[in-house]
Amino acid sequence: MSAPEHLPLAHDRFQRVDRAIFVRRVVADCLSHRCTQLANDGAALATPRPLLEACCQYGADVDLGERNAILDHRADIAQLLVPAARLVPWFGTEVEDDPDFPSGHNVRTATFEGGCVFLAHDRRGCAVHRASLKHGWDLNGVKPNICRLFPLSYAEETICISDDYTDYDCADAPGAPTLYRVARDTLGNIFGAALVAALDTAEAAAAASPRAKLVHLRARPDAQP
Repeated sequence: MSAPEHLPLAHDRFQRVDRAIFVRRVVADCLSHRCTQLANDGAALATPRPLLEACCQYGADVDLGERNAILDHRADIAQLLVPAARLVPWFGTEVEDDPDFPSGHNVRTATFEGGCVFLAHDRRGCAVHRASLKHGWDLNGVKPNICRLFPLSYAEETICISDDYTDYDCADAPGAPTLYRVARDTLGNIFGAALVAALDTAEAAAAASPRAKLVHLRARPDAQP
């Protein structure tokens, strides 16, 4: 992607937002989409690679509080995993310092057979998320925020787009809503109504700009002629 153009935000924590979140698109419902990986770290693949939940193949950074909450629900989550994935360590042992995480630290989820360990069931959807639906507990503070927001992300004082957003064909899919509209409720749930209000103002400013047209949509590999 090209260098981001930022808009200011009137918010205590986040001071700016990548304007592209208001004009780029993404599939709203992952489970209705058959994922295809188009690139790896921005380098186009010679042949697009069908891969369910492609964005989950590397695992994710998890706040220490989220890790502990996942382990508190271990029995419910394990029911959805294949037997071998129940037995392997679910998290790495290296702890990174990062002030963007609530605890100031994060660890990474393990990978298992080519994907995040929490995809080790039928390769559709996160086992943490599905366990919360099955057993009726709140996923807030349990399912990692970084996963809930993808392909949006945040760093320091900025709401931004994940680096690998355009590696997958869910990016700029025909008829899809904007990144912001897909993530708006989740942003409010995680960071509060004040951030949504600030982003709504920035969205209106982006719409009023002469550069506000949505991006040109590329043809998807499975598009019909």
